[in-house]
Amino acid sequence: MYATLFVLGFRRWSAYGLATFGAAFTNCVFGLIRSAVMIAVVGTAGGTLAGYDRATTATYVWLGQALIGPVMLFTWTELAQRIRSGDIAVDLARPVDPMLSYLAADLGRAAFSVLPRGIPPLLAGLLITGLTLPHTAAPYALGAVSVAIACALSFACRWLVNLSAFWLLDLRGPMTLYLVLSGVLCGLVVPVRWFPHWLAVVAAATPFPSLLQAPIDVLTGKAGLSTVLTQALWLLGLLGLGRAVFALGTRKLVVQGG
Repeated sequence: MYATLFVLGFRRWSAYGLATFGAAFTNCVFGLIRSAVMIAVVGTAGGTLAGYDRATTATYVWLGQALIGPVMLFTWTELAQRIRSGDIAVDLARPVDPMLSYLAADLGRAAFSVLPRGIPPLLAGLLITGLTLPHTAAPYALGAVSVAIACALSFACRWLVNLSAFWLLDLRGPMTLYLVLSGVLCGLVVPVRWFPHWLAVVAAATPFPSLLQAPIDVLTGKAGLSTVLTQALWLLGLLGLGRAVFALGTRKLVVQGG
């Protein structure tokens, strides 16, 4: 059943070819801008900054742009809309776990996004600035696991934000707060390794570095199995919390109508 939902999620997003092309092109443009700015910052710092030189900084940027689509760091409100409309009652009536069914479909979306949204930024980076990547297979194998966990973890975070619709009439506040915090603390703006000590401590106390900084570190050989295990622990914890909050919300839910 969940494999079927995974395939349907893949097929659903593959239907929007022009939108996918537009998103990939946008990722490449922003990658060019971000790489230019961050390389300039490294140059101003004397050629290296927190272990990053020009080449590794550019690689970090382009890998981040490639992962934006699969990990989906931005808005998702489908569950919240179904809660507000009462359509969530249909999900509750189905003989399938709602959270796992949404997770399977979202992983299908992520699987589709890997090639059309992940490859173009990497090709652009290779041609424009060059990429510094490992020459052995182990970082890529472990990196694939890390990216898969990051995609599932992103869903777990977005699921929790959407569940606030059980208690709030407007989701824009929680969603905006989530986008700001996750965008900064995951390493999208600058690498987490560039943070001042106090902000690095704050980031480490959240799951957000596991969304982007961790898979990039694993793919580039800067981190290993311990980082992936940390991601897995965050994933299990947030999925468990999401299930508990969803159960609490459904006890409160009242749907009227025919």
